[in-house]
Amino acid sequence: MVSQGGGPWRSAGPVEERQAVERVLALAPDVESREAGRAFASERAWSAAGCGQGAVWGVREAADGPPHRTAVVTNDASYTCGCPGGEAPCGHALGLLLLHASDTPVLDRTQEPPSWVAQWLADRRAGATPGETAAPGTSAGSAARAAARRAERRAERVTGGAQELDQRLIDLLRDGLAAADRPGYGLWEETAARMVDAQAPGLAARVRELGSVAASGPGWPARLLEECALLRLLDSAWLGLDRLPGPLAATVRTRVGLTASAEGPPVRDHWLVLAQYDTPDGRIVTRRTWLHGRDSGHTTLLLSYGAPGRAPAPPLPVGTVLDAEVTPYPGGGGLRGELGPRFGEPLATTAPPPGGTTADALAAYGNALRDDPWLDAWPVTLRGVIPAPSGDGWQLVGAADGSALPVAPAALSRPGLWKLVALSGGRPLTVFGECGHRGFDPLAAWCTETSDGEEAPGGAVALA
Repeated sequence: MVSQGGGPWRSAGPVEERQAVERVLALAPDVESREAGRAFASERAWSAAGCGQGAVWGVREAADGPPHRTAVVTNDASYTCGCPGGEAPCGHALGLLLLHASDTPVLDRTQEPPSWVAQWLADRRAGATPGETAAPGTSAGSAARAAARRAERRAERVTGGAQELDQRLIDLLRDGLAAADRPGYGLWEETAARMVDAQAPGLAARVRELGSVAASGPGWPARLLEECALLRLLDSAWLGLDRLPGPLAATVRTRVGLTASAEGPPVRDHWLVLAQYDTPDGRIVTRRTWLHGRDSGHTTLLLSYGAPGRAPAPPLPVGTVLDAEVTPYPGGGGLRGELGPRFGEPLATTAPPPGGTTADALAAYGNALRDDPWLDAWPVTLRGVIPAPSGDGWQLVGAADGSALPVAPAALSRPGLWKLVALSGGRPLTVFGECGHRGFDPLAAWCTETSDGEEAPGGAVALA
């Protein structure tokens, strides 16, 4: 039996720091498949397991017949399996994706899949478009219709979850926010679990984040009200998805957790590595890499995931330039991309990316919010700014116009802020970072002026 999954297990855009395991489990068509996937996410469940060339595979012994050979494409969760099947994806495919999400050592990190996997991948490329894998004896049209039915069933589950979330938010505001500060308040975790059951991991993650707002210090009720309003807006957008324009609808799907594969023509460019940093997300580590295209002028975000203590993807040194292709993902303001073929080795450069003023940064973030109201921050480069203390925090002051942008609170406790101050020494810098409603989070800097005032660009200094 050959079938396909309902979408990629990895998420996109500024909401991408969601639990990878939840994304895999959200592909399950029912509770039984979800539990089977958990059971098969064990090293003892598989032999000859491995991954490479965008796929993960394994062989499981069967009690009453030949072994089940399972292979899954990690980009879109399409798969082949020798089990009798049922609702797709099967538990075997889910188990392998869970193993891959946790970067377990049981998977042989080979680049050459066994012959049966290589043949399936070749047949898939020859006979079906990405995400449309036809079963033996059936047409590609039948596979597409089956995929549409699965997508429809998942959309119905998400809609049911969104309707329940809408009612819970209404009840919360009717009863007042004060209850959210009481010890043992369990609404957030309970509601997040319901959103996972509804196969909406994006909603689940946003609900879970609300649980920390009540402990965020003075003024938390106002912040909680703001976050609840944004969540209600996302919830309502999903319920009215058919009335939204295409780009905004794609963003809503991304935010809810129904992300798509990278699509569209790949863009070949000389990509400057602006920043790279890792953030823990439960048992998963998310690596975020920002690139800037020299010719296209486009800034794109690469995401990769791995288990704690293990590199999610090979590091890309900040300040190097890659001659490579990047394929964009839909939605999310067009930020996220997938790195494709590289042409040659990375080259070091001292040239900073083009930048603007603090006013330009705020305008860019404001414009991005029109396309994605749930955007926490937008990548920007500031040119000619000087770090300076401001009350209990810091700010970046424009050397030319005196305008200022506060440094985000999250950056105040990192060593990178003091690197930035030391690098500047009172001189203007070019600084790349993420500009949002909490301020500017500096991630990399270039010193473009010497002590005697001459222009002499230095190399990039990573701050994250």
